[in-house]
Amino acid sequence: MNAVKFIIITGHYGCGKTNVAVNIALKLASEGVKVTVVDLDVVNPYFRTADFKELLESLGAELIAPMYANSNLDIPALDFDLLSMKEREGYIIIDVGGDDEGAKALGRFLPVLKDGNSVMLYVINKYRYLTRTPGEALELMREIEAASGLKCTGIINNSNLGSETDRQTVINSLPYADTLSKISGLPVTANCCKEEYSDDIPNAFAVNVYVKKLWEEDIR
Repeated sequence: MNAVKFIIITGHYGCGKTNVAVNIALKLASEGVKVTVVDLDVVNPYFRTADFKELLESLGAELIAPMYANSNLDIPALDFDLLSMKEREGYIIIDVGGDDEGAKALGRFLPVLKDGNSVMLYVINKYRYLTRTPGEALELMREIEAASGLKCTGIINNSNLGSETDRQTVINSLPYADTLSKISGLPVTANCCKEEYSDDIPNAFAVNVYVKKLWEEDIR
């Protein structure tokens, strides 16, 4: 099997997958790893990795997005080729649109992504509508797999309540993630949480919450 090149991030609308993708990219870039982020969200024009171009590039990560991203002509127009990206150094992180509808965009790149050099990580949030039980989350995961033509390889537990998230919010989500792991046969690769309580969380991935408005205010 080839070394992992593509890290595909998918999940339910509003689960926080874009924030997860940004955090993974920034962590790798801060460690000196070459990172390219591909915004493949052709469904939701309102919150996407293209919003964080300056933030990503400030740490050396490159962003590639549809030609009309962040314009009032935001339509599904993909003007890049993943095949050519296989020759790049480091990792290519692909932020996919939510649910099965967003996952359809992966179909055109299957010859590249099925080469054994990709992983597809399913981001879950116990507190989001339609994925509040492991069974619901599994059903949606299967729909994403069917739409994309790819199989998920791991689960990222990003269960949160936005600004109201605390240590107990994450702890309460751990049995949910573990149950989904058991019924899906996939490992929980990370439990996202704030750094200040990562010591209390198994397999913790410390994340910052990046919101477009706040980031724009920071760079003014």
